Amino acid sequence: MTASNKRVAVVGAGTMGSGIAQVFGQSGWEVDLVDVDEGALERGFGRLQKSVSKLATKGVIDPEQVDSIVGRIHKVNRLENMQEPSLVIEAVPENFELKVKIFQAVDDLVPADSIIASNTSSISVTEIGAATNRPDNVIGMHFMNPVPIMKLVEVIRGVATSDKTFSRVESITKELGKVPVEVQDYPGFVSNRILMPMINEAIYVLMEGVANADDIDKVLKLGMNHPMGPLSLADFIGLDVCLAIMEVLYSGFSDPKYRPCPLLRKMVNAGYLGRKSGRGFFSYE
Repeated sequence: MTASNKRVAVVGAGTMGSGIAQVFGQSGWEVDLVDVDEGALERGFGRLQKSVSKLATKGVIDPEQVDSIVGRIHKVNRLENMQEPSLVIEAVPENFELKVKIFQAVDDLVPADSIIASNTSSISVTEIGAATNRPDNVIGMHFMNPVPIMKLVEVIRGVATSDKTFSRVESITKELGKVPVEVQDYPGFVSNRILMPMINEAIYVLMEGVANADDIDKVLKLGMNHPMGPLSLADFIGLDVCLAIMEVLYSGFSDPKYRPCPLLRKMVNAGYLGRKSGRGFFSYE
């Protein structure tokens, strides 16, 4: 059994998964959007419908394309119901055990030459691939949020990732209108190895009382021309996600410079996760 079709399965219908499904649908791919949680699947599908319509309203895409784009995206509530994709992209939360479980299940279900990619933002692609029977066909595709807008995709090579797999994914990334950057498999890759310590340091500055949250963000926005301050960005990403990535960096490098700020951990323990919970470093009504 082989797969050479333009069909992708996106596993996980959260913000990232629905965005990934959308950009593939816009590029003419048939998409299986997979989530065992029916509620999450409906919300994800609704989110991408709204996003596509918004792009049409803004003139980014032809309004006549909306129905055909959305029509290429199919809601699937079981991995077993995927339609032999040539590419599978896992986009579930940053949990190693969960990702491995999904990769192993997908490995048994899809054609032998299908590529399995992870949208992980920090977890080792090499370790995930080693849990499958096709580590040469396992790769990282780290999209940026919001996926329909942001151009960058970190294409991450595991130790066993083949040149053929990398070249294929690099080509697909360009087909989506994105810009691929080749990255080797180290904790945090490039984006989060640089970004998260900056956010973590901003949280230390807040914890130590050097300045308040609003002024810390002003310094980075007005002094360094960042479009969003580090604490607002942390709220946007999700403080639980920030903490999980810092934990990966801290354990992966065994370097104290990556130690998660105690205030970050305290906020997560309190359930103050940022925009998605209504409260983080700032309040969201």
